[in-house]
Amino acid sequence: MSFQHGGHEMFDVQEVLSGAVSLLNTYKMTKEMVQDVELKEVIDRQVSFLTQEYNTLLEAFQTGSKPTVSLKSYMMKMDHSFTYGLKESEPVTPITEVTDMNDQHVSSLLLGMMKSSASLRAMTALEMTNPVVRRVVADSVPNAVEMAYELSLYQNHHGYYQVPQLPTQDMQKMMNAYGPSSNTVH
Repeated sequence: MSFQHGGHEMFDVQEVLSGAVSLLNTYKMTKEMVQDVELKEVIDRQVSFLTQEYNTLLEAFQTGSKPTVSLKSYMMKMDHSFTYGLKESEPVTPITEVTDMNDQHVSSLLLGMMKSSASLRAMTALEMTNPVVRRVVADSVPNAVEMAYELSLYQNHHGYYQVPQLPTQDMQKMMNAYGPSSNTVH
């Protein structure tokens, strides 16, 4: 049997797979604490997708060959509009008991884990030696980005993730701080 993986890749894929297991376990454990139907639907949709993604990566890693089920693009169902501005809200504090977990805590926990997962996948895909495993991991990055974005939208729509804005003149100055390059490729 020929192994087409470098040592560094073995450790990196182990981290991605271990992270995927932890992510799926966290989704399963926290779903029981969720009250909001919309958040439960997001969790169900993401768990289903993450499970298939995990199985696809595992197969590619173990065989070194193209997996039987290719990765698809994650399609969120959330409205893409953010609410901008800050409103008075209660300070967020750590929970003292597991029973204190609510939809805000759960969605925040999942968002943080998904953001970490997206970063790990992106860094890992850069140094893969097996082209199939590299492609599977690289293709999973935009999916993690979409799932994190969906969770941030959920949080924003419920007032948990507020988005402050700078004064208009400051934003304009920042947007105009750079200009197009005149470099041409020869």
